[in-house]
Amino acid sequence: MLTLPPLSLYIHIPWCIKKCPYCDFNSHKALGNVPEKEYVEALIADMYADLPFAQGRRLSTIFFGGGTPSLFSASSIDTILQSAEDIFGFHNDIEITLEANPGAVDEKKFTGYFDAGVNRLSIGVQSFNSAHLQRLGRIHTSKNALNAINSAQKAGFENINVDLMHGLPDQTIKEAESDLEIAMDSGVPHVSWYQLTIEPNTEFFSRPPVLPADERLADIQQAGMFFLRDRGFQQYEVSAFYKNHRPSQHNINYWTFGDYLGIGAGAHGKITLTDSNQIIRTAKTRQPEHYLARVGAALVKQEPIESGEIALEFMMNALRLKQGVPTHYFNQRTGLETETIEKIISQLQSEGLMEPSSSHFCTSNLGYRFLNSVLQYF
Repeated sequence: MLTLPPLSLYIHIPWCIKKCPYCDFNSHKALGNVPEKEYVEALIADMYADLPFAQGRRLSTIFFGGGTPSLFSASSIDTILQSAEDIFGFHNDIEITLEANPGAVDEKKFTGYFDAGVNRLSIGVQSFNSAHLQRLGRIHTSKNALNAINSAQKAGFENINVDLMHGLPDQTIKEAESDLEIAMDSGVPHVSWYQLTIEPNTEFFSRPPVLPADERLADIQQAGMFFLRDRGFQQYEVSAFYKNHRPSQHNINYWTFGDYLGIGAGAHGKITLTDSNQIIRTAKTRQPEHYLARVGAALVKQEPIESGEIALEFMMNALRLKQGVPTHYFNQRTGLETETIEKIISQLQSEGLMEPSSSHFCTSNLGYRFLNSVLQYF
């Protein structure tokens, strides 16, 4: 039987100083002044419109993503957070994350964000190698990235994630390890380390760079995993590593099939409706100018997840977690009985791809290496 899971809020800021050639997110190059005040007003109206989806729940986490949220002033972030608290209410231990670009932030801004209530930063470094940063079209330098981390720490932030890519054009194992080493030496407790992929509707898709051969990619991946482990970082998701008990609570809510409201241009949400025994997906209009023109009426899609797809949707998220999820989450968060997947689970366990556990759904080490193959069973 469906029960209401924890509720998160995702807030999308769609503008960037420059569109990166690998990026397929809903981001737009800022031409002239960004309509910051008008967009904040639209976000607040959007929150009020989505209030019924909260169904009385307070927010457990908030994530400002983009685009480049750090283009917005601290006063705007403060206004958004005060409004969110007034509209939905916050749990006492709420995690509030803001993505920051090292080329669009300084210590004064970080201090303002901290004072506004942001308590976690995700800094989009991607690499500390100048040549790789140039190939990736980033607007910052390695020095900018280190200065951003240092400035954030001086502003009071302890919970900081650094985004890093691997499998970059002409990248060596030593260069990949160097990126990880610099990030870890900076004292951050969380690293998101993921492979560069070429996505449709990107500049790299039109003019693809030459990436390392599969053998090199595998060697980089293996070397990096050993490097992270040896430095005390624990893998808890496919591309997420932490130490000092600092995993991303917002992303854990995604992976455990929790609910989230999507606010802002192009934002997506996932909501459980116990009254109708449905789980729905929502989406907001993508173009910023269209979003601004439809204040209070930004929702462009609201559709249920088909019953035949829910088990796969759940497992696609849950099995990304290294430790898996409690088995009772399946019934509570999908509305399906565990008996509907018993044969699949038994087969995967017999083939050594899932752990033989009655309390958790969790892949074996082999199954985690071949997660896409495991998911095909569902």
